[in-house]
Amino acid sequence: MIPIHENLEGRVAVITGGGGVLCSQMAYELARHGVKIAILNKTAETGQIVADKIEANGGQAIAVTANVLNRQSLIQAQAKIIEKFGQVDILINGAGGNHADAITGPEKYEEGAEGKSFFDLDENGFSDVFSLNFNGTFLTSQVFGKELLKAASPTIINISSMSAYAPLTKIPAYSAAKASVNNFTMWMAVHFAEAGLRVNAIAPGFFVTTQNKDLLLDENGNYTARSQKIMEATPMKKFGKPEDLLGALLFLIDESYSSFVTGTVMAVDGGFMAYSGV
Repeated sequence: MIPIHENLEGRVAVITGGGGVLCSQMAYELARHGVKIAILNKTAETGQIVADKIEANGGQAIAVTANVLNRQSLIQAQAKIIEKFGQVDILINGAGGNHADAITGPEKYEEGAEGKSFFDLDENGFSDVFSLNFNGTFLTSQVFGKELLKAASPTIINISSMSAYAPLTKIPAYSAAKASVNNFTMWMAVHFAEAGLRVNAIAPGFFVTTQNKDLLLDENGNYTARSQKIMEATPMKKFGKPEDLLGALLFLIDESYSSFVTGTVMAVDGGFMAYSGV
């Protein structure tokens, strides 16, 4: 178990998409260190489950319904958080995801191939996926940014992806959006450096989540052909577990460890990005 970071006690973290597999684990871990947690989720029930579990374990948490693509929704959420906790110290931009409308069937174009081709992708679906992953990060950072700047050691953590470095087959909108998140992380880090706001990102490797489970595991829980390719390219030969992200998260949030770290994207990927395939 990771030792308690005592200097984080009493801080307030806002986590978008906090009801998801990865970000809920981040919420539980931060709460264990005494951080007060605000779960922002589009689905109220999902966020409330996480908040209730934190409270049951002796922590402090609230669940707030919010849409990261709606400014007014975020402003209202912020007002509730300030009313409850009085401040915001940490923002984790975890809301994101993919959609079938922005995913091709075959990995490579072949005329007459079965499944949705590049030319069949829905324009609105593509735009929606890009917006959720990138615009949602931008808008949430903009709404909560002024409150963050009031904190003694403010920090933003964006959630990137392996697809930001080299686009994954089938998911062009998601890959493009995550590449934009990396670039935006660096831009914000420079823009706010002298104001004291540190901005970094975590790029998870391959983790089994609710959204990708059907792509990675068959109905019997065995690896799909796509998973087999991932394993071949991952030196550690395994998928990540949500708790594998927590050390990187705490390092980047706790300025006693990372006060001179901003604008970086930390890969937590089992060596996937380092492996050339040879």
